[in-house]
Amino acid sequence: MRVPFFGLLNTRSPFDGLMEHYELIAKGMELIERSMTVFIDEGSNFTSQEFNDLLAEVNEVEDHADKVKRDIRNHMPRGLVTSVDQMLFFNYTRQQDDILDAGQDSLFWISMRSLTIPQQFQRKLANYIKLVSRSIKLLHPALEITGHLLTGKSADREEAKDFYRAIRKNHKAVNKVQNDMLPVIFNSSMDFKEIYQLIHFVESLHDMSHSAEGCADMLKAMIAR
Repeated sequence: MRVPFFGLLNTRSPFDGLMEHYELIAKGMELIERSMTVFIDEGSNFTSQEFNDLLAEVNEVEDHADKVKRDIRNHMPRGLVTSVDQMLFFNYTRQQDDILDAGQDSLFWISMRSLTIPQQFQRKLANYIKLVSRSIKLLHPALEITGHLLTGKSADREEAKDFYRAIRKNHKAVNKVQNDMLPVIFNSSMDFKEIYQLIHFVESLHDMSHSAEGCADMLKAMIAR
């Protein structure tokens, strides 16, 4: 009979820390969505006080997430019975943290210099950001049910796999939208500096979704052991 990693331990599950870390990632994604709404609504003016306040808040959330990540790594319980299990957790925390790092990069590129996003791209970008956000939102139930499986609170492995597949499917949609949008941006009449800036913004958002997909793959590996 397979014994859960943490089921016999009277200790706080590392998944509690992962969920705390995830909530900060989700908050960061929400702030990025709000930042871009402000950025577009105010004529792509990165000197907007509201935009800069949101940017500062994203940086604060990322700093907090880094502290939670370090706390998880510094307090791994002995219930992780092999070095491979610990390495999966270490790699997962890094992959989950990469989501918000990529989000910071996206705002860095969009705020590097004054940029007017053409009308033709505004709705596409808004929808693209929502699609990226969905990848991050789908990670919540995937992480939660994985924790339940490994702590003995649940035995529904198929439900967990359904969540992993949903993240991969959504990221595939993100990938398609990016591939459709980049050539259009590159061949637009924008200044080349603006093209370069906007392309990096789109690619950084893609990296957020890609990291969420990587998280799903690692969660699947955890329950496969």
